[in-house]
Amino acid sequence: MSTFNFKSNNENETKNFAKSLASKLNIGDIIILSGELGSGKTKFTEGILEYFDLQNEISSPTFTIVNEYNATNFPIYHFDVYRLEDEDEFLAIGGEEYFEKGICIIEWGELIENLLPKEYIKISFLKDNTDENVRILNVETFGKNFDNYFMED
Repeated sequence: MSTFNFKSNNENETKNFAKSLASKLNIGDIIILSGELGSGKTKFTEGILEYFDLQNEISSPTFTIVNEYNATNFPIYHFDVYRLEDEDEFLAIGGEEYFEKGICIIEWGELIENLLPKEYIKISFLKDNTDENVRILNVETFGKNFDNYFMED
């Protein structure tokens, strides 16, 4: 496991960080987004979708659990598992079947961390108490070497 921190001073920096990561993503990559409401998880997802020119299609999967977006070469699955009762409910919707089919972005993914493959990226969003626009993104990588995903080009 490796850990990286990124300080975002505003929504645009969060989206740009996400776009940089999106440029390196591959089928089977899983990104867990963790953090309180309003901490930047959805803005981050918007950045990833913007990289794939899908920014006009984004909608929150809060009530549908998962939204599917079709990038040029693969699907992107955007989950919001906040409303799930437990891990069994994720299994009941066939959640694990998505992991190898495309890129998975899972908001509140810490709720199903026991079900994840050994290789994934977890990004925790923390609000700054002194500036309402600042976020600290704590990135943890598990499994295969994702470290090069977070190095400057």
